[in-house]
Amino acid sequence: MEHLTLYIEALIELSNAMAPYILFGLLFAGLLHVWVPQTLVTKHLGKESISSVIKATLFGIPLPVCSCGVIPLATSIKKSGASKGATLSFLISTPITGVDSILATYGIFGWVFTLYRVFSSMVIAMAAGILTNLFDSEEKPLPKTGFSTTKPLQTFSAVLPMQSKEEVSCCSTGSCADEKKPFWLTAALRYAFITLLGDIAKPLLWGLLIGALITVAIPQNISDILVEYSWLSYLIVVAIAVPMYVCATASLPIAAGLMLSGVSAGAAFVFLCAGPATNTVTIGVVKKMLGTRSLVIYLGSIIIGSVLFGLGLDAVFLASDINPASLVHLHEEGGLLSMLSSVVLWGLVVYLLTRKKA
Repeated sequence: MEHLTLYIEALIELSNAMAPYILFGLLFAGLLHVWVPQTLVTKHLGKESISSVIKATLFGIPLPVCSCGVIPLATSIKKSGASKGATLSFLISTPITGVDSILATYGIFGWVFTLYRVFSSMVIAMAAGILTNLFDSEEKPLPKTGFSTTKPLQTFSAVLPMQSKEEVSCCSTGSCADEKKPFWLTAALRYAFITLLGDIAKPLLWGLLIGALITVAIPQNISDILVEYSWLSYLIVVAIAVPMYVCATASLPIAAGLMLSGVSAGAAFVFLCAGPATNTVTIGVVKKMLGTRSLVIYLGSIIIGSVLFGLGLDAVFLASDINPASLVHLHEEGGLLSMLSSVVLWGLVVYLLTRKKA
């Protein structure tokens, strides 16, 4: 009974931590869907080229969006015609860095560590995107003539019908100017909380349930274990960081605490990189949205890249005798907004899943 209580508490805490960012990401994605022309996404991110991967990576770096909030944004740009490689690079670069986490990184670790973190996230994201375009390209590129009935055209099925119906009904009555203003908000909300959330509801639910289980299973004295088994610290950190949810900013004090406990800077950096980049929810969504091969590239790029850059950071610290700054702040408890967001999110997920079954 005690284990069940701990699990429920962990599930509630995880939901409270993730829900506000997921809902914000959904709303942001809905607004982008209405305000940003679909042709713009297709033009810059639709080609399976290095340039599209670079653009997606650079676009994602400054956005203050965590690994759960990026899910609806990535789903949206994929539906709008972005290539698998561009979508994957955006999924990786966005949660690792952001304006807020970049400034916080500088405050804790200084400018050398900050530049290293930004640079490493760019390299990992671009490598994943390029590898995806090479080894897991679309079955067919986006049709130029518009007459294809293959899967790439179906990615627009959740977008085009909604627009065309509104345009027909609006213009057929001759009152387009009067109906445009209420339509953009209705379309944004419907696309965000019905279309997008409906696509990720099932993996989101399973991700939360499994993520809470992993949180309970992680020992409290993890830093002692990492110090004792330093030769295995990289592998242990990877096993913990990949499925665990932690945002980029919240990962900073954890990484700093690990360093102060005697864990190597490289192992702490692996947590700092792999932790925000992925979690059980994102893993499920990536598999559903991009397929198993892209998921393997996604996880492989993050794991191998973070370990290599972690080893490089250890070399830098040993050569220059740089010590990390002290712990600045701890992760704060969720407030009323977090709890309300969690209730809303769970309500929407249950509604969408039961509606699909009905």
